[in-house]
Amino acid sequence: MEDDILYMQRPGGANLAYCYRAAKTGVKGSTLVFLPGYMSDMEGGKALALDAWAKDQGRAMLRLDYAGCGASGGEFEEQSLIDWRDDVLFLIEKVTSGSITLVGSSMGGWLMLLVALARPMRVKAMVGIAAAPDFTDWGFSQEQKMTILREGKLEEHSEYSDDPYVTTNVFWQSGEANRLLHKDIAFDGAVRLLHGQGDDDVPWAYALEIAKKMRSADVQVHLVKDGDHRLSRDQDIALLIDVVARLN
Repeated sequence: MEDDILYMQRPGGANLAYCYRAAKTGVKGSTLVFLPGYMSDMEGGKALALDAWAKDQGRAMLRLDYAGCGASGGEFEEQSLIDWRDDVLFLIEKVTSGSITLVGSSMGGWLMLLVALARPMRVKAMVGIAAAPDFTDWGFSQEQKMTILREGKLEEHSEYSDDPYVTTNVFWQSGEANRLLHKDIAFDGAVRLLHGQGDDDVPWAYALEIAKKMRSADVQVHLVKDGDHRLSRDQDIALLIDVVARLN
């Protein structure tokens, strides 16, 4: 994308990198906010594709890097789930205005829910892509959890990066303290959940569980039978854009 990366210092936090484009004059629709997954950033394929569509439509859009990720300052291993939620809240408040539609990928889907609960008057709609709330609970074996607690972090091979997949005790404890699926999720706007049934990282049954827990009646689940975790093929991107477009 040709958009310049901008920076804003969060008080008590890192210098956060983001890209923001305001809506064209006369164009209606909530501001789109893309929330990347764990160890991902705002330059991922889904974020860029959605941004290109938003630009073509004249829609406002915010992409961002959490502290310790991408172009943002800060050390990755020092960040918690709530630190990243607060990064999102800070940029939403400082950069955007009016209603917003959150688009959260994987862990970004967990942050999406936390942000919506923190700012119910701002968040109009949510779109989850393989949303993974509470994965500190179900995403690790008991042995892996003990390693995190005993050694302070767990390092695993990542299929998506040359760098190891690192889960710190700081992040894990924050995740455990902010689990959502044990009770109803108090959000009344539109919710769309996209999930590949070939997802080896986040079982697609969690899309149904999230839908069940949402207080809103305006909830739809879109299952892609041959889709994987990333849902980044051309047909997956087309589905994402179609879903977002219908929300306005």
